[in-house]
Amino acid sequence: MPISLQVNNLNKNFAGKQAVSDFSMDAYTGEIVGFIGPNGSGKTTVIRMICGLLKPDSGHGQCLGYDIETQAAKIRDKLGYMPQSFGLYEYMTVYENLYFMCQLYQLKNIKQRIQTMVESIHLGEYLHQRAGNLSGGWKQRLSLAASLINDPELLLLDEPTAGVDPNARLEFWNIIREVADRGTTVLVSTHHMSELERCDRVVYLVYGKVIAQGTSADIIANANTHTWQVTGKNIHEIANELRSLPGVNNVIEFGRYLHVSGTNQALLINSLQPYFSNVDYELKLIDTTLEDILINLISDKVKSNND
Repeated sequence: MPISLQVNNLNKNFAGKQAVSDFSMDAYTGEIVGFIGPNGSGKTTVIRMICGLLKPDSGHGQCLGYDIETQAAKIRDKLGYMPQSFGLYEYMTVYENLYFMCQLYQLKNIKQRIQTMVESIHLGEYLHQRAGNLSGGWKQRLSLAASLINDPELLLLDEPTAGVDPNARLEFWNIIREVADRGTTVLVSTHHMSELERCDRVVYLVYGKVIAQGTSADIIANANTHTWQVTGKNIHEIANELRSLPGVNNVIEFGRYLHVSGTNQALLINSLQPYFSNVDYELKLIDTTLEDILINLISDKVKSNND
């Protein structure tokens, strides 16, 4: 499978902002790669370096066979980019915005291209409505259509489902998968842990550094973490108590239950022993989720930065 993207040791430093340090990754044709990380972790910076909008201070990379520093214009002709915020013209209609994007890329068969895109993104009933009058979810669909109008080989999506309702988010991801299945490589940044399960691989950025990378299964397996689910009376009142126990790396609160995780299984079980015999609580060993692992990793990173 040909490499669509390969970058090594990219670095970018901003005065007063989080630097990106030693970022490296590969991405392959038809693959969806998810970027996850807290605000300011460097996700947008990486995307902008990849597509040549921002020059790295050091490091090197190739995107679609072109150098990201010296051949950025050639890269941009073959990629689609959807920014965090709506960047199209609100006073123009859906059709006019897409027509403008076609002219920008100097595309041929514009009317047929727009018709095909409108049908695939299901924008038909809004075709002649001004973009500014669309709801948030439909604006996102229009932005996606605009980023796909040139049939890109690489699609960069920066927080594409921010502010979108769950149903619209599901439909959005179905479209993304269809795009990837047609051979387009997709890099998508997100805050939603649940969306990572829809990605072929995950890159986790914290404080400008990659702290986990790979498939969900690989990340979970490499973490070697054991997780117990705790339910019972007033469980949230014992969360801090559990966090202080030997062998407990993290306690995550989920509504009516807790996830208690640790890498030392024997020590973790020994610390939880009093709760096994307490009739007020029920403990069950469960499969560790990707969310458990990523929250554990960021908690460890925050602790190390504060030490």
